[in-house]
Amino acid sequence: MYKFKNQTQKMVLTAAFAAIIIVMANVPFLGFIRLGIISATTLHIPVIIGAVLLGARSGAFLGFIFGSTSCIQATFQPNLTSFCFSPFYSVGELHGNFWSLVVCFVPRILIGVIAYFVFAGLMKVLKGKRKVKETIALPIAGIAGSMTNTILVMGGIYVFFGEQYASVLEIGGVLYKAILAVVVGNGIPEAIVCAILVTMIGKALLHFVEVQ
Repeated sequence: MYKFKNQTQKMVLTAAFAAIIIVMANVPFLGFIRLGIISATTLHIPVIIGAVLLGARSGAFLGFIFGSTSCIQATFQPNLTSFCFSPFYSVGELHGNFWSLVVCFVPRILIGVIAYFVFAGLMKVLKGKRKVKETIALPIAGIAGSMTNTILVMGGIYVFFGEQYASVLEIGGVLYKAILAVVVGNGIPEAIVCAILVTMIGKALLHFVEVQ
């Protein structure tokens, strides 16, 4: 649907987005925002914008970079729920394992993939001028990508680490309510902010690509 005038430009932009993700992940309260035992994130935003501009494969790669930074942070700057994201975290009865990598990487890789196909699909079915279609498709793609991260991460925690997660939160048999609270309380605000920023930044950057 979109293409760059040359592949060098695309490669440079992919590297730039990867660098932005790494920098954001290492700046306190920018990429990862600690909220007690959980962390909100803004790293899905460059993943989504990169996917929209560069395609599903690049979006998946940027999601992998996001997942890598998350795993590294959970290993070296852990909080009480870091076992969900790092197989190397072990404190008392809380242990990370193979499923930590699944929770950490799979949702993040799928952020870019789903955001791209939502955007591309809407651009095909919507009628009107390109700029109008982009104005509609970009925020929806942003919301889709953001909620993909939130729902799959929290769903993975529920499936693979439910008992340990409940013990950390000291919530007993109401784990699903805690998971739902995170999805609603963190996920929805993240999705709204993401939709706004993806629309603003995405519209500016789409001027540098041409319709295929």
